[in-house]
Amino acid sequence: MDLKLRLEFENGLVMGPGKAALLEAIAREGSIAGAGRALGMSYKRAWGLVEEMNAGFSAPVVTSLRGGAKGGSAALTQTGTLVVARFRALEAMVLQDEVEDLRGLAALVRRK
Repeated sequence: MDLKLRLEFENGLVMGPGKAALLEAIAREGSIAGAGRALGMSYKRAWGLVEEMNAGFSAPVVTSLRGGAKGGSAALTQTGTLVVARFRALEAMVLQDEVEDLRGLAALVRRK
């Protein structure tokens, strides 16, 4: 069984493991392009996801500086850091605290 937490908010924002991984990669790589490369994602796709998150949360999750000769840079804002931490905490809670319920539900799923 492969469980993925996907949160759908009233404003249309969807937050899942892919966006959390993108934010983590931006923090690690220091750029949106570098994060996209690390995740096998195009810059256009990564930038689009960042724009969605920046528009969907109460404050931007990523700040970026346009590239020059050495390229641009990006970093998580305080909100971005909180988003990742809270998403990962929810994910861990679902996976750890509800394991028996998940196994019980999985037992009811038709096999291929």
